[in-house]
Parts: sequence; C-alpha cells; structure tokens
Amino acid sequence: MVIGVCTFYNYSISPVDKKSNEEIEVVIPNGASTTEIGSILKEKDLIHSKNIFRVYCYIYKVNDLKAGTYKLKKSMKLESIVEVLKEGNTYNPEEIKITFNEGINMRKIASIIAKNTNNTEEDVYNLLKDESYIDSLIKDYWFITEEIKNSNIYYSLEGYLNCDTYNFKNKDVTVKEIFKKLLDEKGKILDKYKKEIEGSNYTPHQILTLASMVELEGVTDSDRAGIASVFYNRLNRKMSLGSDVTSYYANKVEMSSRDLTTTEYNLENPYNTRTASMAGKLPVGPVSNPSEASIKAVLFPQKSDYLYFVSDKNRKVYFSKTYAEQDATIKKLKQEGKWFEW
Repeated sequence: MVIGVCTFYNYSISPVDKKSNEEIEVVIPNGASTTEIGSILKEKDLIHSKNIFRVYCYIYKVNDLKAGTYKLKKSMKLESIVEVLKEGNTYNPEEIKITFNEGINMRKIASIIAKNTNNTEEDVYNLLKDESYIDSLIKDYWFITEEIKNSNIYYSLEGYLNCDTYNFKNKDVTVKEIFKKLLDEKGKILDKYKKEIEGSNYTPHQILTLASMVELEGVTDSDRAGIASVFYNRLNRKMSLGSDVTSYYANKVEMSSRDLTTTEYNLENPYNTRTASMAGKLPVGPVSNPSEASIKAVLFPQKSDYLYFVSDKNRKVYFSKTYAEQDATIKKLKQEGKWFEW
C-alpha cells in the first residue's frame, strides 16, 4: 500500500511530458487559492493531478504563489512550476522587441519606432526639438554638450543613440523611454574610452561625427582605422574630407536609393564635406549612429600618409597617398567591372 502511494506521488510530481519544449501561457489571477491554481495548471495539462499539487503545497508550506502571466512547459517538474510561481511573473505577453541596426540615421530610427510602437515619426522629431528635454540630457550625460543645439543640425541626438536589439514593456513605451535606453547604452560604451576622448583634440561630438562617417564608409575594423587616418590627415592639411556619405545626408537622401545629381553634390551645406567651403572642417554633426567599432577606429586610427580611399562594389577599400594613385585605382576598378554603379 505504502509503495503504491509513493509510486503514485512520484508520478504525480513528475513532468507531464519530458520531451515537450512547447511554452504554454498561464494566467494566475489575483487572490487565486492553491486549489484554484491547481485547477488552472491541470486544465493546461501542466500537472498530473490538481489534488497532488495542493498536497505538495501543504507539505512544503507553499503559500506565497504570485498572480501574473507565465510561460510554462510540460517538461517541468511540479517542483519547478511551484518555484516559478513563487518567484513571480517574469514573462510579459505585451513585451516588444525592437532592432535598430548599427549605422542607421535618425530618419530610419523614427520610422522603426513608428512601426513598432504607438508613437508616430512626428513624436520622435518633436522630442528632438524640445529644448527643455535636450537641456536635461546635457545635464545628465557627460558626453552630450551644447554642440547638439546648433541650429544647423538636423536631428539633435543623431550619432548619440546606441543601435542594438532592445526589449520594451509594450507598444505604449514613450519615445523618451526608448531614447533613454539607447543613450544609456551609448554611455556605457563611451565610458570605456572616456580617458582617450578627454585627451583628444576633438570633443565627444566631433568624435561621434567622425565615427558616424567611418561607420558608413568602412566595413572591417582595419578599413575603419585606415579611413579614420585619411580623415585626420586631410583635416590636418586643411583639405575637404570629400565624403559622399555627408553629401547624401546633407540632401536627406538615403545612399541605397539613388545617385546624387551634380547640383546635390555641390550643395553648400554644413554637412556636405565635398564643397570648398568645408575645407579642413568636420560636418556640423554625425550623419549616422555609429557602432563601438567605428568609435574605436576614430580614437585609435591607423598611422599612415594616405589622403584618399575608394571602395569597390564589394565594399573593399583601396587607399592612396596621391590623387594620381587614386585616379589610377578607380580606372582599374572600372576596367575590371568592380566599380559600383546604380
């Protein structure tokens, strides 16, 4: 008799299906008794017996099971299910996941936020123009300064948001909450290089501006360090940076959409580094939200005499010391069918 009871008890507290990985959503309402919770679990086929569940809770003096929404599996032992319910809900069925790819600009970020939350793109742009909000950020983050309030900057926080995949409580998350999470993560990265940034001849804003260009111009870490070297060399010689990515940004045209016209390339704009008036100058602000790799490349650039670089349609980068070398490289790439054309 005793052996039979023990066998039944052991069976009752074992997993309903050891091989099942299916997650089953279970809602435990506020004020539910142990008996009621046992019935809910039995209805979901997560336990063998609601009565044994009640007995188990009595034997082990379990009286603090918490209400909430859970995801449980049939492969869980009764003991494991009880432990989860004691710890409380960690599963939020309304939680959303948003991915911001590295190197995207603020227009793309606004679009992603609008598609994944109950905010509009206009909500994003309005917050970026909110002076009291911007002032609060300048106060809270060491790397954000008055530079972002320059009236020529399109989007005040361009370059300052760390792009990655994030979880938010639900679609009602505010733009401020989203920005805070992305700014906090950017802060964690910049904190690692604070000594180098503060010892640089450039401000954090300028570092992020350079990094945003490097992000769009290079692919590998080696290329990025080389590109950063070219930019520094040109700045030191009071040459224009001549970066196409800044011309596209100045015209608010996505690089993947089309070629720019001659008029657009020659647009006099504080972002467009292809014009003579921008000789020896950085763009007024970042043109993308750079990755840590690009920030690192700007802080630890390759040492070189290169003044030019060009990439082929496979995004392989070629460096040159003179314009003649650069021109020869371009001609060779065209002959080999490696030159990128829309």
